[in-house]
Amino acid sequence: MTFDVVGTLIDFEGGIKDCLASIAAEAGAAVDGEKALTFYRKARYSPEALRFPDDLERVYMVIASDIGLPAEPRYGKRLRDSAASWKGFPDSAEALARLARRYKLIAMTNAQRWAYEHFADALGRPFHAAFTTDDTGTEKPDPAFFQQVFAFVEGEGGRKEDILHVAQSQYHDIGVSRRLGLTNCWIQRRHAQPGYGGTIEPESFTQPDYHFTSLAELADAVEREKAA
Repeated sequence: MTFDVVGTLIDFEGGIKDCLASIAAEAGAAVDGEKALTFYRKARYSPEALRFPDDLERVYMVIASDIGLPAEPRYGKRLRDSAASWKGFPDSAEALARLARRYKLIAMTNAQRWAYEHFADALGRPFHAAFTTDDTGTEKPDPAFFQQVFAFVEGEGGRKEDILHVAQSQYHDIGVSRRLGLTNCWIQRRHAQPGYGGTIEPESFTQPDYHFTSLAELADAVEREKAA
């Protein structure tokens, strides 16, 4: 199984909103977390974007005045550094541990390696291998990212057809994984919330092979199938 990490396993939206709320409290201001995510999304996906999450310093300076916060570099650095303490979704670590008993788990993240190491700690280090933007030199949905993972899997005696790709982002993962011929599973983390939050909206919706609203549901489904 291959996994997107940020947004699927790690609650980056919650981490960003918590950090912005702490900055607002310190500055004697207030911030609307969902509104902030809309501005974040627009700033993050721009030609000036750097690698994530280092790019959060730049993003903060772009959106600060729009969301009513002081445009001070120290706060941008705080937002960037907050990635080290972002939490997994409540079901992530336990579900990954269950899945790892049956499958080799491979992380595929647009985050930099330094951030991934913190994420892996938060998730209980369940991964057999991990590919970050530092490793691949590119970001999903670039097919080149996936091709490097395919080569690794083949090097271990597997095939692309053996992979189940698990992700939250229609834009970064579900659409491109379908085009590349992978079986995929959409974890709809924002099922109870409108819109796409901090993730770019896809041009078109891709119907996944499997669809759950939590990772625990996927782990449950696997265990039911194996027990049948």
